[in-house]
Amino acid sequence: MDNRLLEVAGPPALILMWSSAFIAGIIGVGAAPPMLVLFARFGIAALLLVTYALLARTVWPRGRILAHTLVAGFLMQMVQFGGFYSAMHEHVSAAVISLVQGLSPIVIALFAGGMGESVSPRQWLGFGVGGFGVGLAVLDQSHFSLAGLLLCVVGLLGLSLGTVYQKRFTPGVDPRAGTALHLVIAAPFAGILAVLTHSFHIADPARFGGALVWMVLINSIGAFLLLNTMMLRWDTSRVSRFFFAIPAVTAVMAWLFIDQPLRPLTLAGLGVGLIGMVLASRRAAAKSDTAVAPTTETAIAPAAPHRFALRRHAVGV
Repeated sequence: MDNRLLEVAGPPALILMWSSAFIAGIIGVGAAPPMLVLFARFGIAALLLVTYALLARTVWPRGRILAHTLVAGFLMQMVQFGGFYSAMHEHVSAAVISLVQGLSPIVIALFAGGMGESVSPRQWLGFGVGGFGVGLAVLDQSHFSLAGLLLCVVGLLGLSLGTVYQKRFTPGVDPRAGTALHLVIAAPFAGILAVLTHSFHIADPARFGGALVWMVLINSIGAFLLLNTMMLRWDTSRVSRFFFAIPAVTAVMAWLFIDQPLRPLTLAGLGVGLIGMVLASRRAAAKSDTAVAPTTETAIAPAAPHRFALRRHAVGV
């Protein structure tokens, strides 16, 4: 991609593609059960990426590294999206889910503290402020679901633990092979859960098919290619700042396309959550300029302005 075109069109395109993943997910889950949506998404994306990796003669991990890659993929794909898509099924709004996912760099920093990485007082403050912002947004929902909120936490933990695990145990894995293997391990688990819960009824085939095409081509593949290009040419902190806009853009898109209201407390929660993310990422962003170019290994993602989250993967929905 031309550098000038990337400068102008890259950031808004990335933000829109990343935010649209939440909208496509809610549309898909509204047309079919979440495990069936995930099984179809993982399976089709895995087929496409495995084919691409084979044609590109990608080097595949073996032995212990292969096992670690599969564990990371299970956490970052099945646990993350299983939690978030199930929360969508419980009618948790796109704004709340994107805001919870936006806390991932803070949670990653906390987990990283157990691996020798220090967590500064500013990051602890950011975690508290960000959590308060989520609380405000949740309180403003017309349909509050405790189960849905807990499922969001499950998704957040899957993303965060998977990120730290990947950084710790799968350094140097080719992103094409890594992403394909993540999807390969996640697809059968989603299929098994769909069978166990008898989740095969598609209420609206047209909406299901449209959402699936968007999730696979735009969210699982297109967003990755753009993010990888940006991360290869720009420093980590510059790219990470774009993700601060995702919860607000998601909320506006949900209001425009799926009629989810923008209430005062939701807007306040988004603003407070953004402040928390910025506070928690300031020190990490300052250090990340010297980081090596990342390799992307998860299917959607989100969305992470912390050096752990953008150094070797992109996370989203």
